[in-house]
This record gives sequence, structure tokens and C-alpha cells, in this order.
Amino acid sequence: MKNFVYHNPTELIFGKGQISRLGTLIPADRRIMITFGGGSVKRNGVYDQVVNALAGRDFVEFWGIEPNPSVETLRKAIALGKERKVDFLLAVGGGSVIDGTKLIAAGLLYDGDAWEIVRKGHAERTVPLATVLTMSATGSEMNSGAVISRYETKEKFAFYGDYPVFSILDPETLFSLPTRQIACGLSDTFVHVLEQYMTTPGQSRLMDRWAEGILHTIVEIAPRALAEPRDYDVMSEYMLGATLGLNDMIAMGVTQDWATHMIGHELTALHGLTHGATLAIVINGTLRTLREQKRGKLLQYGERIWGIAEGSEEERIERTLARTEEFFRSLGLSTHLSEEGIGEETIAEIERRFNSQGVHYGEAGNVDGAMARRILEACR
Repeated sequence: MKNFVYHNPTELIFGKGQISRLGTLIPADRRIMITFGGGSVKRNGVYDQVVNALAGRDFVEFWGIEPNPSVETLRKAIALGKERKVDFLLAVGGGSVIDGTKLIAAGLLYDGDAWEIVRKGHAERTVPLATVLTMSATGSEMNSGAVISRYETKEKFAFYGDYPVFSILDPETLFSLPTRQIACGLSDTFVHVLEQYMTTPGQSRLMDRWAEGILHTIVEIAPRALAEPRDYDVMSEYMLGATLGLNDMIAMGVTQDWATHMIGHELTALHGLTHGATLAIVINGTLRTLREQKRGKLLQYGERIWGIAEGSEEERIERTLARTEEFFRSLGLSTHLSEEGIGEETIAEIERRFNSQGVHYGEAGNVDGAMARRILEACR
């Protein structure tokens, strides 16, 4: 196990009815901005719970943070926040609202354009933020990362801000989610874990078992989460699984990949495809293309997650790859670029972007433009 430092300051407040605690969790003297997405929280009752919990408090609302939050929208929120002298942010929504709010938190204390923060890759100072999670997928409620789009140039990049001070997770907020959103959230969670697990074997028994526990849980609950989205126990497992999948826990002392995510971000930037849907496509190409590099972990994953323990190593790997793709298809998601009408033009553009940025992703640092092309061609 390699050297590491682990620090996660987010207070996790989990369970039914916990939104009512908001008034006691945010200091009384703070000027609050509450950020929202498109309005589903008004239909499912979450908005009323938040407003009632903050009755009598000084807050302003900002609506309209879109899926794949754009810097164009977030600039407006930053301007409003500066005008109202906001010094505490509350994100009410899923990963996109939380990611966007992380940039607002940085932008409120920055004199230049917010996109400069994104391109730097990190924020030096931020206003405190907290979250009320309403869509589980990204783990943004308990990590410091965020991904922001710039629509005018069709770009999408990650940056690191600060961890939420606290996050409220009430599984009942997931009850009204559309089936496709749940499917994409399950996909996102599964691939988050694979990006930290499917790398170099023999680094940490403990991290492997923690990661495998999350993978097993997602596989087990996925059919019920899609068929019975109002089952509190099932949605509790899903909600917490998504949070634990990307809160730095299972990454302690092990190498990480993230090439699939970087390629997926480009597909979203160029085509608007939901993040979890891009991952369901790209991960299969990544595992096929880098199968020799990941051989040891593929064999371990196949045996421990899918029960594939017989046959030659090549046969076991082939069956493991097939079972993985079958899992994403069971969620109702595409697993090939052609199913989304994506072809050579996009592959060439992603290759060009990777080359122009000089990137080398993956645990071995070997996913450059040429390798990204090979991965995407394996997804056709």
C-alpha cells in the first residue's frame, strides 16, 4: 500500500426527516444562498421541507443549475451572491447542483472569471457550503471534486474546491426519480468504484474488499431500485453506496484510473449525453483495450463479483467482460457508441483534444489521445 493522507471533514446526516434539522446546522448569522436545479424539488416536497426548516432565516434562492452545470449559468449565481453578500451556500439537488455550487463557492471569493478556476483545477478559497442530496450518483455530497461545462466551447473539466460542511441524505428524496436517472446513477456509482479498484492487484486487501462490497451491493439492489423506487431500504442502500463510492475511502493507498471518466466527460461535452450513460459505454471499451494491463484485477473481479472461477484465464476474462456489459444493459443503458449515433467524427475530436492537452490518464499514465481512440473504437 502506497503512502496516503486521508481527510474527509463532511458531516453525513442520514435518514428520514433529517432535512428538518437544517435550521440548527447552519449558523444563525449566515447569509445563505440556496441553489436548485430545474424545479423537481417543488413537485416532490423537498423545497417545502427546506424552506420550512429555514423559516425566519436570511436566504436568497438561485434556480436553474442544469445537468452538466455550465459556467455560463454559474456566473449569474456568483454575481447574485456577491450582490447579496452571501457567506453560506446550500445546494439542494443532485451531483450537478452540488458541483455547480462548489464553483459558486469559489467564485464568490475570486475577482476573475469563474472558468479560470476550473482551468486551474483547484480553488484557493471558498465560501462554506452544505448539501441536501436529492439524486445519488456522483458522490459530490462527500468529496471536494466538481465537473463544470462551458457550453460556448463544448468543453467539460474537473476542478477541486472544498468538501461540504455537512450533507443531508434522506432516501425518501429519491422516491420520485425517473427510472433512467436511477439507472444512470447506478452506472455512475459502479464505474466510480471500478476506477479505483480495477487497477493494480495486490495493493490492499482491505481496499479491495471495501470496493467489492459496494460493487456487490449495487449489483444486488439494481433490479429492485429500478422496479421499486419507493422501497426505503433499497434506496437507502443505493444512496449510501453512491456516497461511499467516491468519498476518498476506497482510494486509500491504491492507484486509480479515471480514464473512462475523462473520455466520458468529452462525450457529454460534445453530445450532451448524461454522465452515467457515457460511462456505461466507455468502461467496456476501457476494460477490453487494457485487458492485459488489468489482467490480474479482471480475474479477481470476475471471480469475486460474478462468480467466474472456472476455465482458462482468457475464457474467464471474456466472460467477465460480457457479464459487465450485461449489467449495464440490464439497467436499460446503451453499451455502444453506435446506439447513441456517435461515430468517427467524435472519436477524432476526442483524440485531438487529448493530444492538444498532453494528457496521460489511467493508473499507468498511458491513456493519451491514441489510446483514447483505441478505447472508443472498442465501444463502437
